[in-house]
Amino acid sequence: MVDYSQNQLKQLCGEYAYKYVEKDMIVGVGTGSTVKYFIDKLGQNPGLIKGAVSSSEATTLLLKQYKIPVYDLNSVGEPDIYIDGADEINHHLQMIKGGGAALTREKIIACASRRIICIVDESKYVMKLGKFPLPVEVIPMARSYVAREIVKLRGMPNWRSGVITDNGNWILDIHDLDIVHPIELEQKLTAITGVVCNGLFAVRPAHELVLAKKDGSIEVIKNKFI
Repeated sequence: MVDYSQNQLKQLCGEYAYKYVEKDMIVGVGTGSTVKYFIDKLGQNPGLIKGAVSSSEATTLLLKQYKIPVYDLNSVGEPDIYIDGADEINHHLQMIKGGGAALTREKIIACASRRIICIVDESKYVMKLGKFPLPVEVIPMARSYVAREIVKLRGMPNWRSGVITDNGNWILDIHDLDIVHPIELEQKLTAITGVVCNGLFAVRPAHELVLAKKDGSIEVIKNKFI
């Protein structure tokens, strides 16, 4: 049997996520290459949902190309569902996100939504988080200070030079973190003055994982811990 390519797997789980969409929903939509396939599928029937809440300017542009109404989160309150990918996800469905620098808006919408559905190929499904560098969005003037505080947590921060978030901030990518207790680390990073948001989604993990396997099959994993 021929294994599917990573792009094919992204398409499989992105399109599968359409199954979660119901008529007149407000759908929170993430950012990235896997989510694009979900948006493409959603765009085939743009009148199905009431509208979307977008996690990035890039996602907003794509949704509008399909004539899908995009609402400000303040005007909808609680999206019915949030669909997004991840850079890593563990067996507790805790995630690292932010490879596309949209982590702050992604986390806000995820926390505001009733349910979080993560869509990834199996290369992102790990026993332990941390091989993928953990992104942290910082106020520009605080970059060096935050970096020094991160070193105290035994991480190695690297400034993602040239990248400015949709919020006008900078990104530090933390390498070599030993993420044994994701919730505790998320809270410690959040408490550092100058940090806008960090890419650990552990305090509020995904409710379900749509996992595309290399043989082309889809496994849906429900979170047994929430």
